[in-house]
Amino acid sequence: MSIPAFPELPAHFRFAATAAYQIEGAHDEDGRGPSVWDTYNHTPGRAVGGATGDTACDHYHRYPEDIALLRDLGVDDYRFSISWPRLLPRGSGPVNPKGLDFYDRLIDELLAADIAPAVTLYHWDLPQALEDRGGWRVRESAEAFAEYAAVAAERYGDRVERWITLNEPFCPAFVGYAEGRHAPGAREGRGALATAHHLLVGHGLAVRELRAAGAREVGITLNLDRLHAVSDSPEDLAALRRAEVLHNEVWTEPLFTGRYPEHEAETWEGLADGPWRRPGDLELIGAPLDFVGINFYRPITVAAAPRREDVPALRTAVDIGVTEPNPYGTRLTTMGWPVVPSAFTELLCDLHSRYPQLPPLWITENGSAEADSVTPDGRVHDAERIDYLADHLAAVADAVAAGVDVRGYYGWSLLDNFEWARGYEQRFGLVHVDYDTLTRTPKDSYHWYRGLITAHRARTEEPAR
Repeated sequence: MSIPAFPELPAHFRFAATAAYQIEGAHDEDGRGPSVWDTYNHTPGRAVGGATGDTACDHYHRYPEDIALLRDLGVDDYRFSISWPRLLPRGSGPVNPKGLDFYDRLIDELLAADIAPAVTLYHWDLPQALEDRGGWRVRESAEAFAEYAAVAAERYGDRVERWITLNEPFCPAFVGYAEGRHAPGAREGRGALATAHHLLVGHGLAVRELRAAGAREVGITLNLDRLHAVSDSPEDLAALRRAEVLHNEVWTEPLFTGRYPEHEAETWEGLADGPWRRPGDLELIGAPLDFVGINFYRPITVAAAPRREDVPALRTAVDIGVTEPNPYGTRLTTMGWPVVPSAFTELLCDLHSRYPQLPPLWITENGSAEADSVTPDGRVHDAERIDYLADHLAAVADAVAAGVDVRGYYGWSLLDNFEWARGYEQRFGLVHVDYDTLTRTPKDSYHWYRGLITAHRARTEEPAR
């Protein structure tokens, strides 16, 4: 097996690893309240194999072991999410002291290992108590999110360098409230659009609270997509235009231009401008940011498709699809996603050219799910993941060479973890987790990534005087 060369990136570039709710477990310990994902996964037929995140990787109890892996990996930063219902079990109101204490311990252990903590406030685990009162369909949840942000900033702001308000708002808004494939499992039109707007309002309110608390760096993470039409037919190009609104512009236009998408009326079939929008919302949403996180895994091919009646109010959420198993002619990961690194460069360069005032970018997720297993030699030989990481880091380097300001890269993920509705079948980690014993085994990709970080530092750091 040939080992890919280490891509060369700017001297200031930082390397990181990431994790989220998907590893913590301890779903009902120490005062944590239920989230929409607890409810969703305990509903029969939701997650593959009936899997839940009740234990996951048991990071709640094993975080010292995981931080030791991070220290050995040599990363500069570690991105993790705080569980909203662990801090405020009902979403607002009384704060859970034991929840606060857990993240104190985690942050202090990271700092002791010389790793900068980067906190994501919302990685989809809305407290079930808020969902019971309307969820993200109502403004109350955005206001509760600001309250939660203030609690976290007051407690951890002296030690946290980088704050991310939302992770991939597309998923809770459209996969969760329109398509029903994620929590809370709703299939709505107006509810999904109200959710998208209230997520952005919650972001803006949280930015205000974080700034008031003296936060050093504040941003948001988006899973923007590089989209291609399957043909130049008017029907496919019209579907591509709608897909750009659905996947990208519903977020980027309010955040970076202070306006709603130009083509939202035809995209949402007259539902876009709902009563959930209030005067002053765009100014709140578009408050200046210090960075934007970009999550990328694969491009999407768009084609016109017949209307489906299971999501009647949001046609464009379901008239987009890959027209053949792999129109790019490349390898597929076990998620069924085509590996097209050049699409990553295209996405970053297009974002840079479309939004001149765009803040610096961080790649906050990028990685591949592969068919990993521990071999008799005690190793996990994941050459395909190494190729994926090397090629996508090279794609980032190409974007940097073209003038895009990218500051760092978070590989997804440190550990194999609970992959939402897909359960435990998909493995994205640099470290293999045996879900029966919870044994951690660093994969070949872990060792490659450590070598990359070592080589980067050797190349860019000034010699000691």
